[in-house]
Amino acid sequence: MDRHDRFGTLAGYYDILNYNADYKKTADYIEKVFYIYEKKSGIKPRLVLDLACGTGSLTLELYKRGYDMTGLDLSAEMLAVAASKKNAGDILWINQDMRAFELYGTVDAVVCCYDSLNYILNGEELKKCFGLVYNYLNPGGLFVFDINSKYKFERLYAGNNFVLENGHVFCSWQNHYDKKHKTCDFYLDLFVCGPEGSYQRYAESQREKYYGKKFIKKTLAEIGFGDFSIFYDFKTGAVPAAAKNHGKYGRICFAAVKI
Repeated sequence: MDRHDRFGTLAGYYDILNYNADYKKTADYIEKVFYIYEKKSGIKPRLVLDLACGTGSLTLELYKRGYDMTGLDLSAEMLAVAASKKNAGDILWINQDMRAFELYGTVDAVVCCYDSLNYILNGEELKKCFGLVYNYLNPGGLFVFDINSKYKFERLYAGNNFVLENGHVFCSWQNHYDKKHKTCDFYLDLFVCGPEGSYQRYAESQREKYYGKKFIKKTLAEIGFGDFSIFYDFKTGAVPAAAKNHGKYGRICFAAVKI
């Protein structure tokens, strides 16, 4: 089950629980990657697809910076939250599955952030998604995305539990990592305080799958992508040697070009 099949319950509280997410920093990173490739190709992205855009916070941040944005997500509830935000009416929102999507035309760049691709649990379906991205990119178009690292699955998620709290919303988050199948199950219990002080409980489960760098690069190459770059944790600079040697980074970030 991918993330957005089960994200309806949390859609209205997603931004509240992720209040510390730095979308400006992520957009800065994306623009740095755009610039790196622009220097080589002379192509500056203008039309951009935000794949698995969720509540559209990153989509809107990129829109503010002058990009012609399209946001695509399987969750109608998440898109409803996105469409209700300020200036969201100037963005095209599409309610589709990233494993089987159709666009009205091609784009200059596709971004897919915050480990959304880890919610695709089958390697062939991931390859199909990559193929669709390739089809809808203009020649020389850029695909920028990230996946969660082995370190994050085995050490940060593992069997650890977390608590998220912001105002009237409280979330208990339990994890179980299956090393054999390289999948992690997330069990979320959401408690929302009502006007009279009583709490309403919602339960939700999700699953992510770990994919290694070699598999990702091989799959991209089979589709026809080239000129790969790998970054870590939304940073284009060098990774500290201690972190790189021990794999202590949370996100592996890829950029690839439609050759």
